[in-house]
Amino acid sequence: MPEQFKTLSYTLWMTHPVLLTAIAVVMLRRRQYREFKFFFSYVVAQILAFAVIFPVSFYSYSAFFYISWVSTAISVVLGFQVIHEAFVDVFRPFHTLRDLGTVLFKWAGLVMLLVAGVVSVSTGTSDKLPWVLAIMTAQRCVRIMQVGMVLFLLFFARYLGVSRFQRSFGIALGFGVFAVVELTLVASWTGHHLGNVMMNLINMSAYNGSLLIWLGYMLVKSPVREAGSVLLRPQRWEQSITDIQRPLPADSLIPMFEGMVDRALSRTHAAGPPPAPAPASSRAAAAAQMSGLDLSPFPVRMGPKTTG
Repeated sequence: MPEQFKTLSYTLWMTHPVLLTAIAVVMLRRRQYREFKFFFSYVVAQILAFAVIFPVSFYSYSAFFYISWVSTAISVVLGFQVIHEAFVDVFRPFHTLRDLGTVLFKWAGLVMLLVAGVVSVSTGTSDKLPWVLAIMTAQRCVRIMQVGMVLFLLFFARYLGVSRFQRSFGIALGFGVFAVVELTLVASWTGHHLGNVMMNLINMSAYNGSLLIWLGYMLVKSPVREAGSVLLRPQRWEQSITDIQRPLPADSLIPMFEGMVDRALSRTHAAGPPPAPAPASSRAAAAAQMSGLDLSPFPVRMGPKTTG
Protein backbone atom coordinates (compact mmCIF):
# COMPACT_ATOMS: atom_id res chain seq x y z
CA MET A 1 0.00 0.00 0.00
CA PRO A 2 1.38 3.47 -0.86
CA GLU A 3 2.37 5.59 2.10
CA GLN A 4 -0.28 8.28 1.47
CA PHE A 5 -3.05 5.70 1.38
CA LYS A 6 -1.75 4.09 4.55
CA THR A 7 -1.77 7.43 6.37
CA LEU A 8 -5.30 8.18 5.15
CA SER A 9 -6.46 4.73 6.20
CA TYR A 10 -5.12 5.11 9.74
CA THR A 11 -6.60 8.61 9.98
CA LEU A 12 -10.06 7.38 9.00
CA TRP A 13 -9.75 4.41 11.34
CA MET A 14 -8.70 6.52 14.33
CA THR A 15 -11.62 8.87 13.70
CA HIS A 16 -14.04 6.06 14.60
CA PRO A 17 -13.39 5.98 18.38
CA VAL A 18 -13.39 9.78 18.57
CA LEU A 19 -16.89 10.06 17.08
CA LEU A 20 -18.12 6.99 18.97
CA THR A 21 -16.90 8.44 22.26
CA ALA A 22 -18.68 11.71 21.51
CA ILE A 23 -21.92 9.81 20.84
CA ALA A 24 -21.56 7.83 24.07
CA VAL A 25 -20.90 10.98 26.12
CA VAL A 26 -23.94 12.76 24.67
CA MET A 27 -26.14 9.73 25.36
CA LEU A 28 -24.91 9.52 28.93
CA ARG A 29 -25.40 13.19 29.68
CA ARG A 30 -28.88 13.32 28.18
CA ARG A 31 -29.97 9.94 29.60
CA GLN A 32 -30.62 8.64 26.10
CA TYR A 33 -28.99 5.29 26.86
CA ARG A 34 -32.14 4.32 28.78
CA GLU A 35 -34.25 4.74 25.66
CA PHE A 36 -31.85 3.00 23.25
CA LYS A 37 -30.02 0.42 25.32
CA PHE A 38 -28.85 -1.79 22.45
CA PHE A 39 -27.62 1.16 20.40
CA PHE A 40 -25.62 2.42 23.38
CA SER A 41 -24.22 -1.11 23.86
CA TYR A 42 -23.27 -1.17 20.18
CA VAL A 43 -21.41 2.14 20.53
CA VAL A 44 -19.54 1.00 23.64
CA ALA A 45 -18.67 -2.35 22.00
CA GLN A 46 -17.18 -0.55 19.00
CA ILE A 47 -15.03 1.61 21.26
CA LEU A 48 -13.74 -1.41 23.17
CA ALA A 49 -13.11 -3.30 19.92
CA PHE A 50 -10.94 -0.48 18.59
CA ALA A 51 -9.04 -0.30 21.89
CA VAL A 52 -8.11 -3.97 21.48
CA ILE A 53 -7.77 -4.39 17.71
CA PHE A 54 -5.76 -1.27 16.88
CA PRO A 55 -2.66 -2.04 19.03
CA VAL A 56 -2.84 -5.76 18.23
CA SER A 57 -2.69 -5.02 14.47
CA PHE A 58 0.92 -3.82 14.86
CA TYR A 59 2.19 -6.98 16.59
CA SER A 60 0.32 -10.11 15.55
CA TYR A 61 -1.68 -10.61 12.37
CA SER A 62 -3.09 -13.90 13.64
CA ALA A 63 -4.48 -12.29 16.81
CA PHE A 64 -5.71 -9.35 14.76
CA PHE A 65 -7.56 -11.72 12.40
CA TYR A 66 -9.41 -13.65 15.09
CA ILE A 67 -10.20 -10.66 17.30
CA SER A 68 -11.52 -8.61 14.38
CA TRP A 69 -13.87 -11.38 13.24
CA VAL A 70 -15.13 -11.97 16.77
CA SER A 71 -15.78 -8.23 16.99
CA THR A 72 -17.65 -8.40 13.68
CA ALA A 73 -19.84 -11.21 15.00
CA ILE A 74 -20.71 -9.18 18.10
CA SER A 75 -21.49 -6.16 15.91
CA VAL A 76 -23.82 -8.27 13.77
CA VAL A 77 -25.80 -9.43 16.82
CA LEU A 78 -26.01 -5.93 18.29
CA GLY A 79 -26.85 -4.44 14.89
CA PHE A 80 -29.83 -6.79 14.59
CA GLN A 81 -30.98 -5.81 18.08
CA VAL A 82 -30.63 -2.11 17.24
CA ILE A 83 -32.92 -2.54 14.22
CA HIS A 84 -35.55 -4.17 16.42
CA GLU A 85 -35.10 -1.43 19.03
CA ALA A 86 -35.75 1.29 16.44
CA PHE A 87 -38.76 -0.66 15.14
CA VAL A 88 -40.25 -0.93 18.64
CA ASP A 89 -39.75 2.80 19.20
CA VAL A 90 -41.53 3.63 15.94
CA PHE A 91 -44.53 1.39 16.78
CA ARG A 92 -44.64 2.29 20.48
CA PRO A 93 -48.25 3.65 20.38
CA PHE A 94 -49.49 0.58 18.45
CA HIS A 95 -49.10 -2.41 20.75
CA THR A 96 -50.57 -5.05 18.41
CA LEU A 97 -48.47 -3.96 15.42
CA ARG A 98 -45.41 -3.86 17.68
CA ASP A 99 -46.02 -7.40 18.94
CA LEU A 100 -46.53 -8.64 15.37
CA GLY A 101 -43.28 -6.99 14.29
CA THR A 102 -41.42 -8.57 17.21
CA VAL A 103 -42.57 -12.01 16.13
CA LEU A 104 -41.49 -11.30 12.54
CA PHE A 105 -38.09 -10.11 13.75
CA LYS A 106 -37.58 -13.33 15.70
CA TRP A 107 -38.37 -15.41 12.64
CA ALA A 108 -36.10 -13.22 10.51
CA GLY A 109 -33.26 -13.80 12.97
CA LEU A 110 -33.84 -17.55 12.88
CA VAL A 111 -33.88 -17.59 9.07
CA MET A 112 -30.71 -15.49 9.02
CA LEU A 113 -28.92 -18.01 11.25
CA LEU A 114 -30.11 -20.91 9.10
CA VAL A 115 -28.93 -19.22 5.90
CA ALA A 116 -25.55 -18.44 7.45
CA GLY A 117 -25.16 -22.04 8.61
CA VAL A 118 -26.12 -23.49 5.24
CA VAL A 119 -23.74 -21.18 3.37
CA SER A 120 -20.85 -21.96 5.70
CA VAL A 121 -21.36 -25.72 5.31
CA SER A 122 -22.18 -25.90 1.60
CA THR A 123 -19.41 -23.61 0.31
CA GLY A 124 -16.49 -26.00 0.42
CA THR A 125 -14.42 -24.54 -2.42
CA SER A 126 -13.88 -21.13 -0.82
CA ASP A 127 -10.52 -20.13 0.65
CA LYS A 128 -12.26 -18.74 3.74
CA LEU A 129 -12.97 -20.65 6.92
CA PRO A 130 -16.57 -21.89 7.39
CA TRP A 131 -17.19 -19.77 10.48
CA VAL A 132 -15.86 -16.70 8.68
CA LEU A 133 -18.31 -17.34 5.84
CA ALA A 134 -21.12 -17.71 8.36
CA ILE A 135 -20.29 -14.34 9.94
CA MET A 136 -20.03 -12.66 6.53
CA THR A 137 -23.39 -14.06 5.42
CA ALA A 138 -25.10 -13.00 8.65
CA GLN A 139 -23.55 -9.56 8.33
CA ARG A 140 -24.91 -9.10 4.82
CA CYS A 141 -28.34 -10.29 5.92
CA VAL A 142 -28.34 -7.67 8.67
CA ARG A 143 -27.21 -5.01 6.18
CA ILE A 144 -30.14 -5.87 3.91
CA MET A 145 -32.54 -5.62 6.86
CA GLN A 146 -31.08 -2.23 7.78
CA VAL A 147 -31.68 -0.95 4.25
CA GLY A 148 -35.22 -2.32 4.38
CA MET A 149 -35.84 -0.58 7.71
CA VAL A 150 -34.77 2.77 6.27
CA LEU A 151 -36.95 2.34 3.19
CA PHE A 152 -39.89 1.40 5.41
CA LEU A 153 -39.46 4.54 7.51
CA LEU A 154 -39.07 6.74 4.42
CA PHE A 155 -42.35 5.50 2.94
CA PHE A 156 -44.47 5.04 6.09
CA ALA A 157 -43.14 7.68 8.50
CA ARG A 158 -45.99 10.12 7.87
CA TYR A 159 -48.61 7.40 8.35
CA LEU A 160 -47.13 6.52 11.74
CA GLY A 161 -46.70 10.10 12.88
CA VAL A 162 -42.90 9.69 12.98
CA SER A 163 -40.83 12.77 12.26
CA ARG A 164 -37.61 12.41 10.30
CA PHE A 165 -35.85 14.25 13.10
CA GLN A 166 -36.62 11.56 15.70
CA ARG A 167 -33.69 9.58 17.09
CA SER A 168 -35.04 6.20 16.04
CA PHE A 169 -35.22 7.46 12.46
CA GLY A 170 -31.67 8.82 12.69
CA ILE A 171 -30.30 5.54 14.06
CA ALA A 172 -31.94 3.59 11.24
CA LEU A 173 -30.77 6.17 8.69
CA GLY A 174 -27.14 5.90 9.80
CA PHE A 175 -27.16 2.12 9.57
CA GLY A 176 -29.02 2.23 6.26
CA VAL A 177 -26.57 4.61 4.59
CA PHE A 178 -23.60 2.56 5.68
CA ALA A 179 -25.34 -0.68 4.64
CA VAL A 180 -26.04 0.63 1.13
CA VAL A 181 -22.41 1.67 0.68
CA GLU A 182 -21.04 -1.59 2.07
CA LEU A 183 -23.30 -3.80 -0.07
CA THR A 184 -22.36 -1.78 -3.16
CA LEU A 185 -18.67 -2.16 -2.35
CA VAL A 186 -19.04 -5.91 -1.88
CA ALA A 187 -20.76 -6.21 -5.25
CA SER A 188 -18.05 -4.10 -6.93
CA TRP A 189 -15.27 -6.08 -5.26
CA THR A 190 -16.85 -9.38 -6.29
CA GLY A 191 -17.05 -8.19 -9.89
CA HIS A 192 -13.39 -7.09 -9.77
CA HIS A 193 -14.31 -3.44 -10.31
CA LEU A 194 -12.64 -2.21 -7.12
CA GLY A 195 -9.42 -3.02 -5.29
CA ASN A 196 -8.98 -3.78 -1.62
CA VAL A 197 -7.30 -0.47 -0.76
CA MET A 198 -9.97 1.73 -2.32
CA MET A 199 -12.70 -0.48 -0.94
CA ASN A 200 -11.40 -0.09 2.63
CA LEU A 201 -11.03 3.69 2.28
CA ILE A 202 -14.57 4.16 0.98
CA ASN A 203 -15.98 1.79 3.58
CA MET A 204 -14.31 3.61 6.50
CA SER A 205 -15.38 6.99 5.10
CA ALA A 206 -18.99 5.79 4.88
CA TYR A 207 -18.86 4.57 8.48
CA ASN A 208 -17.56 7.95 9.61
CA GLY A 209 -20.48 9.53 7.78
CA SER A 210 -22.89 7.28 9.67
CA LEU A 211 -21.25 8.24 12.96
CA LEU A 212 -21.73 11.92 12.13
CA ILE A 213 -25.42 11.24 11.39
CA TRP A 214 -25.85 9.54 14.77
CA LEU A 215 -24.02 12.30 16.60
CA GLY A 216 -26.20 14.95 14.96
CA TYR A 217 -29.42 13.13 15.87
CA MET A 218 -28.27 12.68 19.47
CA LEU A 219 -27.49 16.39 19.78
CA VAL A 220 -30.77 17.59 18.24
CA LYS A 221 -33.87 17.52 20.41
CA SER A 222 -36.26 14.81 19.25
CA PRO A 223 -39.68 16.27 18.26
CA VAL A 224 -42.94 15.02 19.71
CA ARG A 225 -44.75 12.35 17.71
CA GLU A 226 -47.47 13.79 15.49
CA ALA A 227 -51.05 13.14 16.53
CA GLY A 228 -53.78 13.80 14.01
CA SER A 229 -55.81 12.44 11.17
CA VAL A 230 -52.74 10.83 9.60
CA LEU A 231 -52.72 8.30 12.44
CA LEU A 232 -56.17 6.98 11.53
CA ARG A 233 -54.72 4.50 9.05
CA PRO A 234 -52.32 2.74 11.47
CA GLN A 235 -55.09 2.79 14.07
CA ARG A 236 -57.28 0.87 11.62
CA TRP A 237 -54.41 -1.59 11.07
CA GLU A 238 -54.08 -1.93 14.83
CA GLN A 239 -57.81 -2.59 15.26
CA SER A 240 -57.91 -5.08 12.38
CA ILE A 241 -55.06 -7.16 13.80
CA THR A 242 -56.65 -6.98 17.26
CA ASP A 243 -59.93 -8.27 15.83
CA ILE A 244 -58.08 -11.15 14.19
CA GLN A 245 -56.39 -12.06 17.47
CA ARG A 246 -59.60 -11.74 19.52
CA PRO A 247 -62.56 -12.73 17.28
CA LEU A 248 -66.12 -12.35 18.50
CA PRO A 249 -67.83 -15.54 19.78
CA ALA A 250 -69.90 -17.54 17.31
CA ASP A 251 -73.17 -17.00 19.21
CA SER A 252 -72.86 -13.22 19.21
CA LEU A 253 -75.43 -12.94 16.37
CA ILE A 254 -78.28 -14.14 18.60
CA PRO A 255 -78.62 -10.84 20.55
CA MET A 256 -78.66 -8.95 17.26
CA PHE A 257 -81.46 -11.10 15.89
CA GLU A 258 -83.39 -10.75 19.15
CA GLY A 259 -83.25 -6.99 18.77
CA MET A 260 -84.47 -7.29 15.17
CA VAL A 261 -87.44 -9.40 16.31
CA ASP A 262 -88.34 -6.93 19.06
CA ARG A 263 -88.28 -4.02 16.63
CA ALA A 264 -90.41 -5.91 14.10
CA LEU A 265 -93.02 -6.79 16.76
CA SER A 266 -93.14 -3.23 18.05
CA ARG A 267 -93.82 -1.90 14.53
CA THR A 268 -96.56 -4.48 13.87
CA HIS A 269 -98.49 -3.66 17.04
CA ALA A 270 -97.84 0.06 17.07
CA ALA A 271 -101.58 0.86 16.63
CA GLY A 272 -102.84 -1.50 19.35
CA PRO A 273 -102.03 -1.90 22.99
CA PRO A 274 -98.40 -2.56 23.77
CA PRO A 275 -97.72 -6.28 23.53
CA ALA A 276 -96.37 -8.26 26.40
CA PRO A 277 -92.64 -8.85 26.09
CA ALA A 278 -91.90 -12.13 24.41
CA PRO A 279 -90.17 -14.72 26.50
CA ALA A 280 -86.51 -15.13 25.99
CA SER A 281 -87.02 -18.62 24.56
CA SER A 282 -89.49 -17.39 21.90
CA ARG A 283 -87.23 -14.51 20.95
CA ALA A 284 -84.28 -16.87 20.62
CA ALA A 285 -86.38 -19.27 18.50
CA ALA A 286 -87.56 -16.44 16.24
CA ALA A 287 -84.04 -15.17 15.91
CA ALA A 288 -82.82 -18.64 15.11
CA GLN A 289 -85.44 -19.06 12.37
CA MET A 290 -84.34 -15.75 10.86
CA SER A 291 -80.74 -16.89 10.90
CA GLY A 292 -81.55 -20.28 9.39
CA LEU A 293 -81.12 -22.22 12.63
CA ASP A 294 -83.71 -24.41 14.43
CA LEU A 295 -83.46 -24.30 18.19
CA SER A 296 -86.97 -25.60 18.98
CA PRO A 297 -87.18 -29.07 20.53
CA PHE A 298 -90.06 -30.11 18.24
CA PRO A 299 -90.19 -30.39 14.45
CA VAL A 300 -91.97 -27.58 12.62
CA ARG A 301 -94.96 -28.62 10.47
CA MET A 302 -94.60 -27.16 7.01
CA GLY A 303 -97.91 -28.35 5.50
CA PRO A 304 -101.42 -26.77 5.87
CA LYS A 305 -103.38 -27.43 9.01
CA THR A 306 -106.14 -30.10 8.60
CA THR A 307 -109.33 -30.44 10.59
CA GLY A 308 -110.59 -33.73 11.92
